[in-house]
Amino acid sequence: MSKGKVLLVSFLWLFLLGIMVFAYKIIYVPHKEQAKAKAIAEQKNKVLTETGDSSRYDVQVNFAIDSFSGYSVLRSKEFTEELAYKRIKLNLVDDGANYGERLKKLQSGEVQMAAFTVDALIKTCGNVNDLPATIVAIIDETRGADAIVAYKSAFTNVDDLNNKDLKFVLTPDSPSETLARVVMANFNFSALSKDPFMKVKDAEEVYKLYRKAKPTDKMVFVLWEPYVSKILENPNTHKIIDSSNFKGYIVDVIVVNRNFLFSNKQVVQEFVKCYFKSNYNFRNKMIDLVLEDAKQQGTPVSPKQAEALVAGIWWKNTQENYCHFGLKRGNVQHIEDIIVNITRVLVKTGGISKDPTDNKPNLLYHSEILAEIDKANFHPGIEDVKNDLAELPALTEGQWKNLQPVGKLEIRQLVFGRGTDVLTEESKQTLDELTETLKTFPQYYVIIKGNASMQGDVDANKALAVSRAKTAEKYLAEKGIHKNRIRAIGVDPSGSTSVDFILGQLPY
Repeated sequence: MSKGKVLLVSFLWLFLLGIMVFAYKIIYVPHKEQAKAKAIAEQKNKVLTETGDSSRYDVQVNFAIDSFSGYSVLRSKEFTEELAYKRIKLNLVDDGANYGERLKKLQSGEVQMAAFTVDALIKTCGNVNDLPATIVAIIDETRGADAIVAYKSAFTNVDDLNNKDLKFVLTPDSPSETLARVVMANFNFSALSKDPFMKVKDAEEVYKLYRKAKPTDKMVFVLWEPYVSKILENPNTHKIIDSSNFKGYIVDVIVVNRNFLFSNKQVVQEFVKCYFKSNYNFRNKMIDLVLEDAKQQGTPVSPKQAEALVAGIWWKNTQENYCHFGLKRGNVQHIEDIIVNITRVLVKTGGISKDPTDNKPNLLYHSEILAEIDKANFHPGIEDVKNDLAELPALTEGQWKNLQPVGKLEIRQLVFGRGTDVLTEESKQTLDELTETLKTFPQYYVIIKGNASMQGDVDANKALAVSRAKTAEKYLAEKGIHKNRIRAIGVDPSGSTSVDFILGQLPY
């Protein structure tokens, strides 16, 4: 063999040996070490498993929430422990009341459940043109915890707010904005500017602007407790209106991502049951709970402020929820009617451009969860159902004369047959709509004022005005508005032939 061939063969053997060494070090040794490490890890894991136990939890629920005191039960240790007993781990996600972000997280599945106000749910669903979550239970309804507050020297009642220079100082996409929109939708605010809102971060910022404002400034402050009580400590301020004067507009609910609900109905049922059980256990300890919760949130309140806050929140019990969802009879609003009324307000005042449910409000709630727990005979304490349609007491002649006007309702003008008190079909439809509106303002009396023309026989005109007012009064009574609440009157001829509807209340 030639010298060249020997060198070539030697080179090839060296090359093959190099490959074998490379394969041994790079492939075989690491693989062997990995196999050894894997065997050690498996053995370690086996020991850990056999000397440990299974997880306490079968499922985790990420729940979006904010610092509102109405959610105190949801943040309580007792509720977390109730869920843990059912093998559900609760992870609270505080988004600072950013409802748009909250809905996006529900939509993506990053959070499975959340607390929402009904108005915020409708509005955010409209913004994304989707209905990613559905209502399964009602948490509470505010009854005075939200208010429009003003200096007495600037505004005395709701009618005074009909001013082109007025600014509602409030937190956008919050119950405060809803309160302002409810007032705008139902009273005569024709002089209001196109954008009457001064939007700030939160109630604390609203309070700071109040501190800087002059008593003559054309500003009203829309906010919630305990800031309402803080402003009212000034004797020169007062409430123009608050959430105790109407019902069914500021309602907090539990919502669930639809896909999570579809796949985990049993988990959602247990969640709702644990909530209502905890809510029942706190029924006589809400002030203490709110005090402790506020402290934990880093925003402590005084006992007096906590008392005012609790008085302004109606936590809904199990029985009331059954009634709200139509599973039992009770004198409370159905959840569908609540959704319809709030949607109407938002559309009318420009909060949303159209109904996100496309006139199908039933798509926004799901009664099956409550139906199943009712069927399972879940009735903690068999709580009573409060009557949110309690009738106002009858007034004396003197009380009617001294009734304090709140504001004139904004409705289409009633049309009668010429020279008669006969209602047209269009007017009957207007009064039907007014009936539903009055049901959401149960704390007010209604003065039905017939106005008269100045032309022709004055006495005959006055008589016709009274007769038309009485016709409207009779129609409303037949539609369910209690006779104690309504009174038809005539006034001196003013040139108008309209019938006005003025809300009033007894002087404080």
